[in-house]
Amino acid sequence: MSTRTNSFLSDAEREAVIELRHAMHSEPELSNAEWKTQERIRNILQRFGLDGAKVFHNTGLYIDIDGTASGPKRSIAVRGDIDALPIQEERQDLPYRSQVSGIMHACGHDVHASIALGTALAFHRMRDNFAGKVRVFFHPAEEAEPLGGRTVKEQQLLDGFDGAVGFHVSPDIPAGVFDACEGSITKSADQFRINITGKMAHGAAPHSGVDAIAIAAAFVNEVQKVVSREMPVDDGAVVTIGTIHGGEATNIICPSVVMEGTIRTRSPERRTLLSQRVREVAEGVAAMHRGRAECIVRTGEPPVVNDSEMVRRFRKVVHDTLGREALTAKKRAAGSDDFGFYAACVPSLYFWFGTRTAGNESLVHTPTFAVADDLLIPTTELAVRYVLDLVTP
Repeated sequence: MSTRTNSFLSDAEREAVIELRHAMHSEPELSNAEWKTQERIRNILQRFGLDGAKVFHNTGLYIDIDGTASGPKRSIAVRGDIDALPIQEERQDLPYRSQVSGIMHACGHDVHASIALGTALAFHRMRDNFAGKVRVFFHPAEEAEPLGGRTVKEQQLLDGFDGAVGFHVSPDIPAGVFDACEGSITKSADQFRINITGKMAHGAAPHSGVDAIAIAAAFVNEVQKVVSREMPVDDGAVVTIGTIHGGEATNIICPSVVMEGTIRTRSPERRTLLSQRVREVAEGVAAMHRGRAECIVRTGEPPVVNDSEMVRRFRKVVHDTLGREALTAKKRAAGSDDFGFYAACVPSLYFWFGTRTAGNESLVHTPTFAVADDLLIPTTELAVRYVLDLVTP
């Protein structure tokens, strides 16, 4: 990656960014258990004179940097997630590889948190250069419930803010290239549980009972028509049944089945409709087969929706700093991210930064995923430049 952006971090700040990345990667912690990570970040912030970090969601932190210059005051939030995944790392070539069995930073959150740290340190040192506020979140539990993003929304931690910025590694984009699109760039992720009730009978006399397994099988087939026949082809809607449990013997008509799955869409407008239709199909199929179905939907993260003006400004910063060749506008993820809660509260930008280099081609959530250290500082510099552009209109 070009180093033309390297003008915002001091040498000590750059060292701290790499220090945090290595420490987090070697000692990863799962969602809602990021206690050592929280303390490590607090200590680095205090080392640079940043006191007053506040706890949220038990294991998260956020720090406010108030500018002292005169002029219009804008408030911008920056999110760096901190949790790891239950995956055994297989990268023996990394000197800072995970030392915790069965846990690794397989989604780049160690990189994200380090970029957020560099942003906080830079703005603290540059506080005489802007008039507004930068709030940096070291965000826990992005990967698993209870989600840190939901806490940000429920505790109104973005009230009064003008925007929020998030970012994510992308090994399917070459290193040095950035991607930002308008509109929905991830999908919502809601979970459902369906309890099907039939009636037990002898397997030789199925007419005497109500077969919950037959109802479940019919539901699996019928619910896919909600996507294929009721959703626009560009919606990206998905209904997946991930677990199914029922039956205890080969010669008994099964009286109950429990299924669990996920509902995903890029459309905030059709999100509620999808959940409604899954429930209606479950209840209708069960009734048709003389049984009953109870469908419980747990609302997860909303889709991440990028604000068009924030995308325009980001693309201009990248273009002016790195050139047109460093920009794409192609990536819309099939997965989800609880930065969607931020985007539901304030205008937001979530950008991808390419991490694919020789030897680092593995996708996220795999045991061989890795990001080269030399991408951290240029990406942090670019993030600082962009946030400074937002906070000083």
